[in-house]
Amino acid sequence: MLTLSHYLVLSAILFAISVVGIFLNRKNVIILLMSIEMMLLAVNTNFVAFSHYLNDPSGQIFVFFILTVAAAEAAIGLAILVVLFRNLRTINVDDLESLKG
Repeated sequence: MLTLSHYLVLSAILFAISVVGIFLNRKNVIILLMSIEMMLLAVNTNFVAFSHYLNDPSGQIFVFFILTVAAAEAAIGLAILVVLFRNLRTINVDDLESLKG
């Protein structure tokens, strides 16, 4: 039987991997976006686990809205990456100085 602590440990591991992915790889924008998505997945796992543990469906409803925003963020982020790659022929973060305002 899986307990609440199992889900919290899984969520902490996912969150730690995503933080390591953000700090170790600052060159590739795609890996940065994937790390942010994995961080949101860790938070959503916590929400669902606590929602189930407390018998309160509001956490699961909140996860639904987070997933909706995350999907929109991923779509917009990938669209921006496609435009940047077409113009600059790179997605390296260091080469994107033309975005500075």
